[in-house]
Amino acid sequence: MEHPLPLLICAVLAYVLGSTMGAFWIAKFFHLPDPAVTGSKNPGATNIYRLGGWLPALLTLVWDAVKGAIPTALAVILELSVYEQGIVVLAALIGHMLPMFHKFRGGKGVATVFGCGLVMAPLTILSLALIWSSMFYWRRISSVSSLTAAVCAPWLAWWLDPAYASLFMLLALFILVRHRENIVKLARGGEQSL
Repeated sequence: MEHPLPLLICAVLAYVLGSTMGAFWIAKFFHLPDPAVTGSKNPGATNIYRLGGWLPALLTLVWDAVKGAIPTALAVILELSVYEQGIVVLAALIGHMLPMFHKFRGGKGVATVFGCGLVMAPLTILSLALIWSSMFYWRRISSVSSLTAAVCAPWLAWWLDPAYASLFMLLALFILVRHRENIVKLARGGEQSL
């Protein structure tokens, strides 16, 4: 890391953008209840869908993906190493999970990882999107889809984008930990379908 300034700029930008939670702004725009205290209390696309339907949910999904894609694209343009790109991606994910603008109460990170991955490892992320979509079509439970994709992520990355396999393993662990309450609900049969 001969020149740390580009990495520092990308990582700070990633965290700041990650901290902008689309769910809150879109809920305000559509006059929806506060997603942090309503429904599943998660500021993500699934909860916004329950509160306001497909359009606010889609906009939330796009917002959360784009805020991960922007700093990742900058890291790629600046030709940062795979290791340094990983730091930028983790900064965006941590920003989403612990947003400085929302009392460090954030979301679960699936859409943000999607945006980051679409830039740096598109084959892996599109394959994971297919797995997520297939599971959702079958079970209609977002957490099941996300957990399945997270478990598959390191293996697909190892096959399709091996340089990023370790990063996808770390991202999967973040997402699994963030879904721990959903895992408990699934074990108890209490997770709701859409």
